[in-house]
Amino acid sequence: MLSCVISSHRRSPVTVLLSTALDDPSAVPYFLWDEPLTVADLRLRLKAASPEERTRLLSKVLREARDTDVWKFTTPQEVYSQWPRLRPYLGRRQAFWDFLLHCWHEAGLLDG
Repeated sequence: MLSCVISSHRRSPVTVLLSTALDDPSAVPYFLWDEPLTVADLRLRLKAASPEERTRLLSKVLREARDTDVWKFTTPQEVYSQWPRLRPYLGRRQAFWDFLLHCWHEAGLLDG
């Protein structure tokens, strides 16, 4: 576990324990260091949020999480189908995901 101090509008900072235990619903994923949501909260928001919020959160997962951890929260087909919306928010990771999705599509692993 990694401890992280988050500044807030409160008088004192909040300490959040970040985790790589992505199968633990109560854990705060290491890649949500700036927005401490539990795994359960993230999964719920990815299912129930508005399209804009869903794009924001899924982009954050693609941008900040290790590529192998991304698949705990989405599928390759979902990322591929949402790609035009996600792509502009990926920063330095955009080229990686472009390459990976292109290769998978060319290999016939993605529909569309």
